[in-house]
Amino acid sequence: MKYILVTGGVISGIGKGIIASSIGTILKSCGLRVTAIKIDPYINIDAGTFSPYEHGEVFVLNDGGEVDLDLGNYERFLDINLYKDNNITTGKIYQHVINKERHGDYLGKTVQVVPHITDAVQEWVMNQAKVPVDDDKKEPQICVIELGGTIGDIEGMPFVEAFRQFQFKAKRENFCNIHVSLVPQPNATGEQKTKPTQNSVRALRGLGLSPDLIVCRSAKPIEMAVKEKISMFCHVEPEQVIFIHDVSSTYRVPILLEEQGIIKYFKQRLNLPIDDHPSDLLMKWKKMACRYERLLKVCSIALVGKYTKLSDCYASVFKALEHSALAINYKLELMYIDSTELERSTEAENSVKYHQAWHKLCKAE
Repeated sequence: MKYILVTGGVISGIGKGIIASSIGTILKSCGLRVTAIKIDPYINIDAGTFSPYEHGEVFVLNDGGEVDLDLGNYERFLDINLYKDNNITTGKIYQHVINKERHGDYLGKTVQVVPHITDAVQEWVMNQAKVPVDDDKKEPQICVIELGGTIGDIEGMPFVEAFRQFQFKAKRENFCNIHVSLVPQPNATGEQKTKPTQNSVRALRGLGLSPDLIVCRSAKPIEMAVKEKISMFCHVEPEQVIFIHDVSSTYRVPILLEEQGIIKYFKQRLNLPIDDHPSDLLMKWKKMACRYERLLKVCSIALVGKYTKLSDCYASVFKALEHSALAINYKLELMYIDSTELERSTEAENSVKYHQAWHKLCKAE
């Protein structure tokens, strides 16, 4: 089993989920069986009790597990069916260890974060990575693990320590770390800044993990000089620095990764039995991404809901509509309408809001 750990730096919500899904997609296009695990450092047992404004939608799996929306991304990108144990939370790990302690499994030893919590994390990952997620029920060959939050967060420390130990247990040729960082570009100077990435990589190294690939997120395409600077100060080869700028659709991300030679890198680094070039699956993906950008006909749909201030609250509904529209060559224009604004009580309080909401609704197809 090969393990790819995706960590994030500088800010949360940087797009680790899409990067992890895209890496899985590329490896799957090379003919490998891929599974995915998401680690969330919060103490909640699962995502079921969250306000959607905290973490976006709650994604419900086939086994009824209420999990983080990134598992929805994995399922859509990789065409797999995951289970509730593919989402690990601090709450789940501590509950598991406390139950064992009450049961007497530790034979009276002092139960501590190291080694008991960290061992429990490693054990959970190794067991869950073997669970078949494809229709053919074969054991996966690669497990992509996304560690939620930001490097340096106090909540994530036990997990980082668990993987620091795990890299030696799994052996170097079976474990690789991808660090996703932000390259901001302040409007005042328009210059792309590498300092946040340098600090983030330094923090990661200080915790005992060394990144094999640094994925830099930015608003605009990054210049070559910036790549060389990151390579020099973060102690990696220039080909180990990968740029992902904001794109018109998330389906472009696997293509951007593939164009920067990620398949060749993984083949050498993890000793994978694959060709240097992707299969027809990625060609299909490229065609889909190009088609998505060329769509001319527009279909406007109104989504009336309670949590419309954040589009992630209805991510799966949006994706389902987007995929349906794409299948019949339409571009989706989704209008989010706050359900309370359509109420009679709003007309009395704020008639402008009320009429605007109804106007939007009537305008939709």
